Amino acid sequence: MYTRPILALLLRHIQEPRRFLQVLTGPRQVGKTTLARQAMEDFGEHSTYATADNPAPSDWVWLEQQWEFARLRCRQSGSWLLVLDEVQKILRWSEAVKRLWDEDTAEKLDLRILLLGSSPLLMQRGLSESLAGRFEVLHTGHWTFAEMQAAFGLSVEQYIYFGGYPGAAPLIEDEDRWRSYLLDSLIETTLARDILLMTRVDKPALLRQLFRLGCEYSGQILSYQKMLGHLQEAGNTTTLAHYLDLLTGAGMLYCISKYSGQVVRQRASSPKLQVLNSGLRTAQSPRTFADVRQNPEQWGRIVESAVGAYMSGSALAGEYEIFYWREVSKEVDFVLRRGDQLIAIEVKSGRRRESLPGMEAFDKAFSPTKKLLVGTGGIPVAEFLKIPASALF
Repeated sequence: MYTRPILALLLRHIQEPRRFLQVLTGPRQVGKTTLARQAMEDFGEHSTYATADNPAPSDWVWLEQQWEFARLRCRQSGSWLLVLDEVQKILRWSEAVKRLWDEDTAEKLDLRILLLGSSPLLMQRGLSESLAGRFEVLHTGHWTFAEMQAAFGLSVEQYIYFGGYPGAAPLIEDEDRWRSYLLDSLIETTLARDILLMTRVDKPALLRQLFRLGCEYSGQILSYQKMLGHLQEAGNTTTLAHYLDLLTGAGMLYCISKYSGQVVRQRASSPKLQVLNSGLRTAQSPRTFADVRQNPEQWGRIVESAVGAYMSGSALAGEYEIFYWREVSKEVDFVLRRGDQLIAIEVKSGRRRESLPGMEAFDKAFSPTKKLLVGTGGIPVAEFLKIPASALF
């Protein structure tokens, strides 16, 4: 079985003396439960797993029952690990966890807690509301090219088209089954159970249309007014911004702001829409892998979107901030910022561009620390997709 590198960090946190709740967040189907079960193996028989991933949300009584069972085992053995999966689906979960955690702390009970959640937005809301100072968060994102290649032998072209979902990898030779898996078991489940069931959404049809629009225009700059023009369901820019936040929290879609050096202008800019896994985009298209590979324009857009998904995932995990830059007809595809360091990145995929390269103009205006070219004439895409985020700076 392939082991993700994040497991070592998770084990180190859990094995330390009991100080914090451990929280593992990330989108559906990226292996959070598998990571948790691998961590449980390190505890041998001294661990318990329970999931709230049921059609109807559980409540705090269910959570307390699981916790009390773990307490009994902990008092018998001296230490115990309790894993609670999809914890954000438990009504008032953070209030119950705070009370139970504080009771164990007062008793000096060595009960380790690992919480899993597939909605980082809802998880963060609960953590900030009730559990300040009591938790550590590890974010596990979509699988990288290096991971998919090591585990399943995917080529870079296969990764760019089919994306980083380990559950779907064995199906890529049968594209109809692969597409059905992503549409039914992943996309629809995320929309229906992780967003619509857990959050108030007044216009579900608009949310679904917006997601499809974001996939279609992934890697492109689109103003909110233009988005409204493409959508059949009536809405306003405030509603769109809120729904885009929900889709980001579910690990599906990201909005990249324009870099200006001024926070106010960045927030007011038209976003560059970006899927967080290229499989989300290609699964909704009738074009096959072979068809797209033979069309330089279509393939170029998918390549640029896959590179953007890789960098946006690292930004969502807090590795750095990500932007784009555009002035009149000149554009820099991606701008990464960490502290006072700035990296400007241009992606060349061989397709015709609607805007001119703007690296020289950006360099004069902002003096970036590094200027990188990815693709034709620069860092090969396969090599870039294997560079850890920390190594870019």
